[in-house]
Amino acid sequence: MVLSVVITLFNEEENMKPLLAQVSAALAGCDYELILVDDGSTDRTVDKIKSLADSRTTLLCFTRNHGQTPAMAAGIDMARGEYIVTLDGDLQNDPADILPMLNKLQKEGWDVVAGFRKNRQDGTLLRKIPSKIANYFIRQLSGVHIRDYGCTLKVFRRSVAKNLDLYGELHRFIPILAVIQGAKITDVEVNHRPRLYGQSKYGLGRTLKVMSDLLLMAFFQKYFRRPIHLFGPLGLLTFMAGMVINLYLLVVKLMGQDIWGRPLLLLGVSLVLAGIQFLTFGLIAELVMRVYYESQNKKTYAIKEVFQGRAAEALSV
Repeated sequence: MVLSVVITLFNEEENMKPLLAQVSAALAGCDYELILVDDGSTDRTVDKIKSLADSRTTLLCFTRNHGQTPAMAAGIDMARGEYIVTLDGDLQNDPADILPMLNKLQKEGWDVVAGFRKNRQDGTLLRKIPSKIANYFIRQLSGVHIRDYGCTLKVFRRSVAKNLDLYGELHRFIPILAVIQGAKITDVEVNHRPRLYGQSKYGLGRTLKVMSDLLLMAFFQKYFRRPIHLFGPLGLLTFMAGMVINLYLLVVKLMGQDIWGRPLLLLGVSLVLAGIQFLTFGLIAELVMRVYYESQNKKTYAIKEVFQGRAAEALSV
């Protein structure tokens, strides 16, 4: 199996017939499978798929709505292809972009090729502007400079996609998760079309979730394996600042002045206690990470390739 196309769905009944037809036309002549993940749809999406699906199609149905990230993770887990594509089911992404993206990945040696919706066909106030703001902050905090984190259309090498460890709502941060693995990523312009059927599941509320999840991803990228590098310096600086304040107040007290009730005294004591807590939290986090890796036999590194040279006898022949 060369290609696995994973499409997550929630209440996309009217889009099913044109979607399946467009995927089939775009991938004609390619050895592919289509994995559709229904995320607890309440309309006739599942019935529509069952009436239209061919032998290439696999349908996964959730018992209830779990969210796009678990749906994407389930589809990737099921995928058998050497390359894996993720795609939205609302027809705004164009399946015709899949093979050119795959060709770029293969010829130029990328691990992930992400789509960039240059001419987005969405509302400006509730979709475009919040997306631009979120993309800017994600790029600045993560250091992963792709232009469109919100575009679901992506092509992966199997080894990368299978190790993304998706949970929560981290699908929008897939590029960062891939880079943490050491993957090489680029983006290309893709076609974006207006939604013709159904209702959009995105809104301003999702942008707020993006900003909160971004803090988690920044921690993952920089301090996940060594949390003491974050909490240690922070704790030491806080503790030292508190001690300086307290030493100053001690000198003032020895000089005969009353320091009881001073806001500066409360600040000094609070900083000392906060510093101790930061340091303690950092040590506990280090122990948790040690348990995480050792209990599951996980490695702190990832090997991309192993090359075995020929024996000396063979070279001399």
